[in-house]
Amino acid sequence: MTELYNKSCEKDKRRSLRNNMPPAEKLLWARLRGRQVEGAKFRRQYSIGGFVVDFYVPELRLAIEVDGPSHLGAEAQAYDAQRQAFIESFGTRFLRFTNQQVYQELDAVVEAIALVILDMRSLSPPFQRGD
Repeated sequence: MTELYNKSCEKDKRRSLRNNMPPAEKLLWARLRGRQVEGAKFRRQYSIGGFVVDFYVPELRLAIEVDGPSHLGAEAQAYDAQRQAFIESFGTRFLRFTNQQVYQELDAVVEAIALVILDMRSLSPPFQRGD
């Protein structure tokens, strides 16, 4: 499975994305990092196949995306749907929030993530990758 997750050929792309995070992602990252939400270990800019998700919890296969203005067009939405379907095909659960939600309802976004984590943990044992 390691050939699917965080491929070394995607390392520079992930690093660049981490170093140039949009403000909404920075806000959310400040609340997710350091196991602040239900003790879950979040990774930022994590690659799955040829795609990079904003945040990822390997233990649960949970991906979180923060969608800004570039995700609003019909073409971008079609691409996002295809990308999400590919990632979900490997058993990953996907959560999407808009920049507006992060800016205006940050506590509610974090609470929604916490509830999903609790729900996922109650449904199945944690996923172990051997990391």
